[in-house]
Amino acid sequence: MKLQDFLNSDQKYTVDAIATDKELATQVQIRLISLNLLDPPADGAFGPISAAALKRFQALTQSNEAEYLGAITAKKLIETKVEELPTPELNLGKDLASLIVKYMQSKSYEIFQGIRQYNIVYVEGMNADGTLNSDAPNYFNDRRMVIQILDGVPAIIGNWEATTEPGNRYTQRPMNAAGAARIKFGQYKAWRVGPHGSDRHEALVQTGGTVTVHRDFNKDYQRTGDKLDTGYFGINQHWGYDLPYNNVYYASAGCLVGRTREGHRQFMKLIKQDRRYEMSNNYVFYATIVPGDELNKTQGSSVSLQLVQEGSSGPVIEQLQKRLKEKGFNPGAIDGVFGLGTKEAVRSFQKANGLEADGVVGQKTWKALGLS
Repeated sequence: MKLQDFLNSDQKYTVDAIATDKELATQVQIRLISLNLLDPPADGAFGPISAAALKRFQALTQSNEAEYLGAITAKKLIETKVEELPTPELNLGKDLASLIVKYMQSKSYEIFQGIRQYNIVYVEGMNADGTLNSDAPNYFNDRRMVIQILDGVPAIIGNWEATTEPGNRYTQRPMNAAGAARIKFGQYKAWRVGPHGSDRHEALVQTGGTVTVHRDFNKDYQRTGDKLDTGYFGINQHWGYDLPYNNVYYASAGCLVGRTREGHRQFMKLIKQDRRYEMSNNYVFYATIVPGDELNKTQGSSVSLQLVQEGSSGPVIEQLQKRLKEKGFNPGAIDGVFGLGTKEAVRSFQKANGLEADGVVGQKTWKALGLS
C-alpha cells in the first residue's frame, strides 16, 4: 500500500494496520522525517514514536483523522512542505526558559521550535537557577544555555558557566588598538562548527556573519559610552581551559566562553545534534546575548525550574536520569535523551510521591527529586 492509494478512496488504516504494511510505514516515516516531526531512520518499524509523530502532523494540519490514516491525511502528507506547517502556539509559564523566550519575543528575535531545533542563549550576570549576581569583571559569572521548545513548551536542556566578556588580560592589553571587544547585546547569525585556538579544539567559529561589539578603549570593563564596531572579529564560542571561576584571565579576548572543557564538549555534542546542522555541516548557528538585569527587570524576579518532557535532551536530562536511577526508578540508558523509558520512570516516581503522573518534570517533580 502507498499513500497515493488512499486518494479518492475510503481506505482507513489504524496505526496497527500501518505497522503491518512496511512499505506504507516507511513512506509515512520518510514524509514525517522530511517535515522535522520524526527522527531518522525510516525503517518501516511503525511504533509509538512514529504514531505520535503522525498524530502531531494530523493535529498541526487539522486533518480530522486522529484515529486513522485516510484520504485527507494521505493527501496532506504527500503535499505539505515543511515551511507550510503551522508553528505551535507558545505555552509559556514562569520558569526560567519561558522568561528567556518571552524576552526574546519582546525583542522580535528568531525563536526556533521543534525536535532538535536549538536556541543558543547567553545570559550575562546570572546564576544557573535564574538569580542575578554582581556581574563582576573577570569572572565566569554568565550562563551559556541551550533551549528547546517542544509543542510550544520551552525547556533549558543545557546550562553551563560562561563569560560573554573579555578577561583582564585582554582588557588591559587589547588585541585591537581601539579597545577590547565586548559583544553588544542582541541576536546574531554568525557561527559555524570549526576549530579554535592553538589546541584546535572544536568550537563555534564566527565565519557565518558579522557581530557588533563595544570597544572598551578606556578599560573600565563597561559598555557605556564605548564606540560600536561591526565586523568579523573572531568572536568564537569556545572553552575556557578550566580556569578558576574568579579568573577569566586570557580565556577570552571578547569571545563567548564556557568555563570548562567538559562543559564545552557537552555543549558542542548537543548543538551538533541540531537537525539543521545534521542536514548541512555548513549550517550557521544563531546565538542570543541577554543582559541578566534587563531580563530580570522585564520579566520579574520570580522564576521556577524548567519544564522538561519527552523529546528533550542534553545534560539536564542526563542529571534527571541519574537521579531517577538513584531513587530506584530505572529510566534505561543514561544517555541524556528523554525517551519513553525516562517518561515511564518519571511517571512511576510521580505516582509513588503523590504527584500528578503526567511524565512531565516541572517544579514539584524537581523538588521531590531533590534537584530544586
